[in-house]
Amino acid sequence: MSTKDQLGDIIDEGVSYEEVRGKLFLSLCIAASFFGIAMLVLLLWDVIATTHQAVFEFNVDPVHFLTQTSSRTAENAGFYSAIIGSLWLMVLVSVMAFFVGVGTAVYLEEYAPDNRWTRLFEANLANLAGVPSVVYGLLVLGVIVNGAGMGPILLAGALALALLIMPIIIVSSIEALRAVPDGVRQGSAAAGATRWQTIRNVVLPAAMPGIITGTILALARAIGETAPLIMVGALFITTRTPGPLDRFGAMPTEIYTWAAQPERQFIAMAGFGILILLGVLFTMQGIAVYIRRRYEVDFGE
Repeated sequence: MSTKDQLGDIIDEGVSYEEVRGKLFLSLCIAASFFGIAMLVLLLWDVIATTHQAVFEFNVDPVHFLTQTSSRTAENAGFYSAIIGSLWLMVLVSVMAFFVGVGTAVYLEEYAPDNRWTRLFEANLANLAGVPSVVYGLLVLGVIVNGAGMGPILLAGALALALLIMPIIIVSSIEALRAVPDGVRQGSAAAGATRWQTIRNVVLPAAMPGIITGTILALARAIGETAPLIMVGALFITTRTPGPLDRFGAMPTEIYTWAAQPERQFIAMAGFGILILLGVLFTMQGIAVYIRRRYEVDFGE
């Protein structure tokens, strides 16, 4: 056999080996995906079955459940105060995180010099997005709740959640700003606009769908967080509707409390609460997808 034929056999064997590895890896990915989907379906089925049990076995009135505050007795307990607490949290978190996050992204992408310090700062932001949420709760507990003497009020919980999602908003805003072609900026500058006028009137409107989408998805993560709220002292039983400067509870903490109770009715009501929380999350995800598709600018046209 000639050297050329031997080399061809070696190449064929190498290609065959890589094909086998590729197919094996693809099979593992497909198996992992189906396993994740199966677990999700089982969890959703369990939540729906628990909600069915709450409504038909324990006669939990959905209207009463959504309009009454919580109670230590299962017959009188409702989800209204927890819903209001979560809505207050989302409003305050949006105000705190959005403007600071977008402003930071604009500075880093449009004004900051491209040097190693800027790249190091952006890398640390990406790392902060993966920090466990309980760390932010402990930070706010030590600095704000105890250090500043504010106490376990709703504003402190909102600050913890704002710190949690701010790196996510900054990173997603930077990517949205980078998606705007430089030609758009150069065209605006050629027309005589200043850098700030270009950013305000051209770049930000073009990047805003991506920025808002990232913000909504970050808020969807924040609304389901329990650990930071527990750390800052969120109430487990919210018997009245909270304000920004009041002790508070939220949907995740209420569900956490009911699920830990020995009474089967509380556990069934926790499933009902999970279904409501999932409905809110899916709604927020749907809004994010709609905004992305409705207002996305195609610069290729």
